[in-house]
Amino acid sequence: MNAFIASLQFITAIPLGKPRPFHPQGIVTHFPLAGLAIGLVLALFDLAAAMLWPLAVVSVLDVVLLAAITGALHLDGLADMADGLYGQREPEKALSIMKDSRVGAMGLVAVACLLLVKATTIGHVDHTRFLALVIVPSYARSAMIFGMRFLPYARGDAGTASPFFETPLSAADFRFVAVPLFLSLFMGWRCLLLNISFAVATAALIIMYRKKLGGITGDLLGAMTEIVEAVLFLAVCAGGIP
Repeated sequence: MNAFIASLQFITAIPLGKPRPFHPQGIVTHFPLAGLAIGLVLALFDLAAAMLWPLAVVSVLDVVLLAAITGALHLDGLADMADGLYGQREPEKALSIMKDSRVGAMGLVAVACLLLVKATTIGHVDHTRFLALVIVPSYARSAMIFGMRFLPYARGDAGTASPFFETPLSAADFRFVAVPLFLSLFMGWRCLLLNISFAVATAALIIMYRKKLGGITGDLLGAMTEIVEAVLFLAVCAGGIP
């Protein structure tokens, strides 16, 4: 439980009492379960809000809630990624731009576009809506484990996220990814589309990060979470077939 709560404290702004012991590998391993907790809060909120407002309004409120739960941590990473990796920059220059606390034009555009995609797609998720809202955030946080496993830390020992890369992740550290995978089986034919989309989006981002920087940073992990989440909501509402 300490590792699970520590994971929630690390990637959310939810007040959960005193900080738990900092154990990087335990925190990373529990990312899928922390995402599942975020998704459950989101799905319950969506259910309650739907009793008061139209679905389009509820979907926007869902996106606002997701940003509030995470303290916009991942959105900040997305903005930094867009500013740093846009164009043909040297890795050192890109890392310097991403470290800057100021947000540039590309960062603002990326965040705005992603929020629009999320709000629109959530509004069109009808089949197994509750389940989709629960498991998509879990998948999105699971993507970070793959990023940490298959890419080195781009900032070396000087970066604030370096403790998470000191011990290589093993196959056992992926065990909780099986939870959203199992729950997706109850989504019918969308299970296949969801899991293919997850694999393709995660692999594409890892390949891009390797090509651009030769590694990954905390900002890029946050951006990966946001992008994979948006892609999966797109996958869930694809086809419009109930």
